[in-house]
Amino acid sequence: MSTLLHLDASARRQSFSREAGDAVATAWRAHHPGGTYIHRDLALTPVPQIGEAWTELCDYVLEHEITDPARYREAVRTPAQETAWAVIEPLLSELVAADTVLIATPMYNYSIPAALKAWIDQVTFPRMSLAGRLFVVTYARGGAYGPGTPRHPYDHQERYLRDFFAGHFAVPEEAMTFLGTELVNSLVDPALAGRRGAHDASRAAALETARKTGASL
Repeated sequence: MSTLLHLDASARRQSFSREAGDAVATAWRAHHPGGTYIHRDLALTPVPQIGEAWTELCDYVLEHEITDPARYREAVRTPAQETAWAVIEPLLSELVAADTVLIATPMYNYSIPAALKAWIDQVTFPRMSLAGRLFVVTYARGGAYGPGTPRHPYDHQERYLRDFFAGHFAVPEEAMTFLGTELVNSLVDPALAGRRGAHDASRAAALETARKTGASL
């Protein structure tokens, strides 16, 4: 059976990244009636920041050349590490079990929310491969950051996630899908009011792509 891990990171309960992510998840569930759906809201239930014990676990894994996540538990040797592992283990188990990882995230200050970064830090270990899994990211951002736009060089949201998935998790480009809604601030910023039409078109395209993506996974 297929397993979808769905992560939400927006601080807004009604957000465009959540809207597109929900569209992907709804279509996926309709096409996988026997599949396993796991949802984790990183904004509603934040993952704690990593601490020194986490760094000790990583050092042990690296020193002993442990690359199989099923063996990471071997690194736990102290009470502090046991406490750290109690946070890591359920998050890591969800990730490893998933065939597809769906991340719905806004852009905050040119990058990803701290809530999502905390999750990434907790589940990531040295030389850890997640090749064979699909990663889908539904994003939202206040302005326009796509290729060819003046603000494209400031996009450390999609670019960071692409680089991270490829560079750390060994996920190839063809196993990643990014779709999203731009110019969200046109709804509230008078300086962007003239871009409202472009925002509406971006949102409609994102939702259509989200439904098709979810049905194709």
